[in-house]
Amino acid sequence: MKKWLRRIALSVVALLLAVVVAGAGYEFLGRRSATRDFPPPGALVDIGGRRIHVDCRGAGSPTVVLVSGLDINGALAWSAVHDSLAATSRTCAYSRAGIMWSDPSPDPVTGKGVADDLHAALAKAGEKAPFVMVGHSLGGPYIMTYTKYYGDEVAGLVMVDASHPEQMQRMAKIAPAAGDPESALGPIKIASALSWAGVARLATSLTPRMPNQSEASAQASSAYSTQSLPGALKEMMALGAIFDEAGTFRQLGDRPLYVLTAMRPLGAAELTALKLTPEKGRSSRRCGRRCTTRRRRGRRAASTCRWTTRPTTSSSIAPTWSSRRCAASWTVCGWRRPPEPS
Repeated sequence: MKKWLRRIALSVVALLLAVVVAGAGYEFLGRRSATRDFPPPGALVDIGGRRIHVDCRGAGSPTVVLVSGLDINGALAWSAVHDSLAATSRTCAYSRAGIMWSDPSPDPVTGKGVADDLHAALAKAGEKAPFVMVGHSLGGPYIMTYTKYYGDEVAGLVMVDASHPEQMQRMAKIAPAAGDPESALGPIKIASALSWAGVARLATSLTPRMPNQSEASAQASSAYSTQSLPGALKEMMALGAIFDEAGTFRQLGDRPLYVLTAMRPLGAAELTALKLTPEKGRSSRRCGRRCTTRRRRGRRAASTCRWTTRPTTSSSIAPTWSSRRCAASWTVCGWRRPPEPS
C-alpha cells in the first residue's frame, strides 16, 4: 500500500513539474514572439534611462493627448478612435511605465510621477504645446494632476468615463466591496507572481476582446500581458494616493472642460459582486449620464445634461462625475456633492 502511495505522490510531483516546465516554455516563446510580431507603433523615447512608448499621428494644433485608464492596453486602448481623431488634429497616445512597450519604473507610482513621465516623453518626442488632455477612467485623475503641474501646456481637458478622485469614499457608502479595490487584488497578485509560468498570458488569451477593439489590438495586448500586468498592479496598489493627488486640483482657469459619461444597468453578477440590492443598483445607475460643459475666459457658455442609457466603456468600479446638473464653472460634475436626481 505504501509503495503505491509513494508512486502516486511521485507521479503527481512529476506532473506538476512537467506543467511548470511547459508553462515556463510557453511564456518564453510568447515573449519572444511578442517582440517579433508586435513592434511598437510610433516610437520609444528615452526619458533618462527608461523608454516610454509614444504614438503620435496626424497634423494640426492643438495636439490631443490620449491618456488611458487602468488596464494593460496602454496606447492601444485608443485604437478604435486614434486614427479618426488624427484626421482632425495631431493626436498622441502613450503607454505608461511598465505597460506594453514602455519600460517599468523602479519608483512607486504617484500621480506626479506619471505626469513627469508624460511631460518628458512628449518633449523628447518633439511634441509641442498646447495640448488637449483626454483621460479615460483613471486617465481622468492623471490629466488633472498633469494640468496641476504643467498647466501652461494645457489648452483644455476631456473626461471620458473618468474616475472621480473621491469615488472610493462615495462608493463605499453604497457598495463597500467596490469602495475597497484592494480586496480584489488577490487573484491579480497571484497571476502577476506566476507570470513567468504563462498563467497571465493564458488567461488573457482566453478573454474576449473589448467592444470595438480590433483583433490585432487584442492580440498585441495579450502578447504583452505578462509584461504589463506588474505595471498595472503597481497602479492598483497606489490608487488612493493617485486620487488624493488629483483631488488637490480645483482651478481650471479659463480652460474648457468636457465631461462624457454613461452607465449601463448593472447585471445580476455585478450586483452580487458589489453586494448591492437591485434598488441600490438602480440608484447607482442614476449617476450614469452624459454631461457636457464648457467655460472659456470666465464667460458662461451653453451647458447641457441629459440622462442616457448607452453602455459605458469605463473600467471604473464607481459612477463617474455624477451631478444632477452641469455648472459652467470649475465645480463641474460632482466636484461638489449635488442633490440626488428626483
